[in-house]
Amino acid sequence: MIRNDVRNVAIIAHVDHGKTTLVDSLLKQSGIFRENQVVEERVMDSNDIEKERGITILAKNTAVIYNGVKINIVDTPGHADFGGEVERVLKMVNGVVVLVDAFEGPMPQTKFVLKKALDLELPVVVAINKIDRPEARPEEVIDEILDLFIELGAKDSQLDCPFVFTSAKIGSATLDVSDKKETMEDLFKTIIEYVPAPEGDENGPTQLLISTIDYNEYIGRIGIGKVEKGSISIGQEVVILNYAHPNRRLKAKISKLYEFQGLNKIEVSSANVGSIVALTGPSDLEIGDTICHVENPVALPFVKISEPTLAMTFSVNNSPFAGREGEFVTSRQLRNRLYKELHTDVSLRVEDTDSTDAFKVSGRGELHLSVLIENMRREGYEFQVSKPEVLYKFIEGIKNEPIEKVTVDVSTDFVGAVIDKLGQRKGELISMSESTGGYARLEFVIPSRGLIGYRQEFLTDTKGNGILNTIFEGYAPFKGEIPKRKSGSIIAFETGEATTYGLYSAQERGILFITPGTQVYEGMVVGSNPKGLDIEVNISKKKQQSNIRASGSDDALRLSTPKNMSLEEALEFIEDDELIEVTPINFRVRKKILDANRRYKAKK
Repeated sequence: MIRNDVRNVAIIAHVDHGKTTLVDSLLKQSGIFRENQVVEERVMDSNDIEKERGITILAKNTAVIYNGVKINIVDTPGHADFGGEVERVLKMVNGVVVLVDAFEGPMPQTKFVLKKALDLELPVVVAINKIDRPEARPEEVIDEILDLFIELGAKDSQLDCPFVFTSAKIGSATLDVSDKKETMEDLFKTIIEYVPAPEGDENGPTQLLISTIDYNEYIGRIGIGKVEKGSISIGQEVVILNYAHPNRRLKAKISKLYEFQGLNKIEVSSANVGSIVALTGPSDLEIGDTICHVENPVALPFVKISEPTLAMTFSVNNSPFAGREGEFVTSRQLRNRLYKELHTDVSLRVEDTDSTDAFKVSGRGELHLSVLIENMRREGYEFQVSKPEVLYKFIEGIKNEPIEKVTVDVSTDFVGAVIDKLGQRKGELISMSESTGGYARLEFVIPSRGLIGYRQEFLTDTKGNGILNTIFEGYAPFKGEIPKRKSGSIIAFETGEATTYGLYSAQERGILFITPGTQVYEGMVVGSNPKGLDIEVNISKKKQQSNIRASGSDDALRLSTPKNMSLEEALEFIEDDELIEVTPINFRVRKKILDANRRYKAKK
């Protein structure tokens, strides 16, 4: 059976190339909103962190109807750290729309997601987006995309893909770049024409592969996937199998069944082959599970998810301020929350350690792990995290480390500084090209550990004008030691409240992180010292009162503005002997050993 009334498509691209904005335009023009309805920008980015940062973190489903055909659309993340989200949703669709910026051209993540789509032999529609940019160069970008297809070993049928020129912001799509149009009609038509309709045996035994897990506090776990074979209905008795875990076999009953329509889930009584559905009932669903017919249970293989490259230790907060600000502070609560995350994030790994209070959490990158930390912080958890460290592999007895491919777009004035800094961090320049407007594009391969702590330096070196993108390239033999950070820490000498008088003396030593009135404890890091040494300062000292006034002695003390670090900046700043204390209200950098004398002895 061929379902000509359905198309299943994923929109994939590099970060900031306009995927979510394109979905906005498709939703608006399909007529799912009322004329007077107020619709937010990037309506699919529903998570608080997604809205604040302007990036997509979780893959999401929606559906529009065009000329009687239902188009199920999956909006995917573009950041390399969330590549696992893209890998698994590609099993749910029959084709992809690859979005490429008309100025930037194909970027590292474009290559990554395109390779995954080509490996699964999915047909590709290429959308050249942002053609309304003044510096757009669509013709050159087409050549670059075709070169990328050839480099990735695309088949002839995949090379013969359609190109659509779009401006997601304006809501226009055209097949001819010189013919400006005001609707997305050409993109709708191209998707229906080039993305194959789902097909399968509608009378066969039920097979549904779970690609995404959602959660609702009222109805529990919601499994989302495509009906690969047969049909599924409410009240049906099913068996749950998993191709990767042959011993897993559960019986369950389908209690609710939904299909997507616009931003909503519409309850249905049954769904046929080719439909993307959300279902509830089975309590222990996992990503990669196959929901099968009771009499003929056969598990479907699931895509292999790339391994994590970075790890950090999450541990119970043991600082002097422990338990003051958080709601969930025990090791049991921390452990349960981390293991719960594994149900929805296939790229994450959590392992117990020798200590009952600490857990090793491995992910794709600093952003991947910092989003988890931020989510837990907002939920009321209080804990500590260590400096991120890369995961090494031993291949044939040789120590191998993860390597990243780095693409840097930077003004030609700063090229020397970037090459110098990345060279010190064992980076190798593999290509350099100069584009219009005085900007150059540099490509490096560099060990993942060489990038830890570099982004802030990069922004300083390029005066905030550079763009740095990374993608995991593979494993290579260990490249040797990389010099540690050049700055040291300014450490609080005793527990108390920071005073203006104490901070005034300390600010001569470096850059401060705190303001007067901040509660501090012994061993807490309150600033950074550019000379590379750790120094202790008494920032809680008060000015001694005297009954004699002298000219000029009572002038107001002026403090320089403290550096207000984000979570990612703090992760980049800390060294091996430091931790970040994370609470719902604050995060503080601290030494692992708070007592100065014990710290001194430990260094010996």
